[in-house]
Amino acid sequence: MKPARLALALASTFFLAQGAAWSAPFAYASNEGSNNVSVIDTATDRVVSTIATGTKPRGIALSHDGKRLFVSEQDSNAVAVYDTSDGKRVGQVPVGHSPEAIYVSPDGGSLSVAVEEDNTVAIVDTGSLTVKKRVKTRGKNPEHAVWSPDGRTLYASAEDTDGMDIIDIASGEVVKSITVGQRPRGIGFLPDGSRAYVAAEAAGLVDVIDTAKQEVLEKLPASLRTNGITVEPDGKRVFASSGGKGTVQVIDTATNRIVAEIPVGERPWNMAITPDGAKLYIACGRSGTVAVIDTARLAKVADIPVGKLPWGVAIR
Repeated sequence: MKPARLALALASTFFLAQGAAWSAPFAYASNEGSNNVSVIDTATDRVVSTIATGTKPRGIALSHDGKRLFVSEQDSNAVAVYDTSDGKRVGQVPVGHSPEAIYVSPDGGSLSVAVEEDNTVAIVDTGSLTVKKRVKTRGKNPEHAVWSPDGRTLYASAEDTDGMDIIDIASGEVVKSITVGQRPRGIGFLPDGSRAYVAAEAAGLVDVIDTAKQEVLEKLPASLRTNGITVEPDGKRVFASSGGKGTVQVIDTATNRIVAEIPVGERPWNMAITPDGAKLYIACGRSGTVAVIDTARLAKVADIPVGKLPWGVAIR
């Protein structure tokens, strides 16, 4: 096939795949080792297209309408913006040195970007694609900065510490730091905002935080190098990935006890769940796959080959 025809065929495949998004959501996996994003149809659990990115893409998030994909690209010190209909880059926001995880605010108007080497959290306006605030963190090397469900605060974890910073959005300042397990990573809130769950990688713990009191309620023994956190839409269970053991632990939030452990792949990292809560998608970095868990059966049902070193997953 001639190059022009091949390009047209690939573009047509991409558009057709994206058009199917209205019947089933897509999962987007950032592959930091191959500089691209794999687009997965969650109806078939197959990669249907690939978006070329800048170097070392890590953090990944979708706009609320699903039309734009935000990707932190570490070597360019920026968040790149892609049109999900055709995979083309439509914007770029310089945020600082070594941006990591990205989260969209509950109202869709802002992004939080953990900027590791600057020890800051950048808050980006999703409309103008400009940084409107830079918040200096107390912890060193922040990796996640997650919005509370009411959008009033950010909980920011930093790798080189045992503290988690609480950022007040109105003032743009850290108002409190909570001592958690060493090397905190992923964070997830219950839907009502009453509790936050924080993975402490070096400690092998999940800290449960009472958000009203802003203090640790309980420390749950998890597994080796506990990393990613994802909460079910109904808040009944929390999933924690174990980067060292290659499993995902399932926490019953009624009892705060681990009720299952599911093998998934090598170095499971960050995760995302479908809006109906039926499937959990886990980036397994050293396996080069995204593992899929059926949450009703609590069993892995697929290994999807993606690019090199998948780091994160986003689902609208």
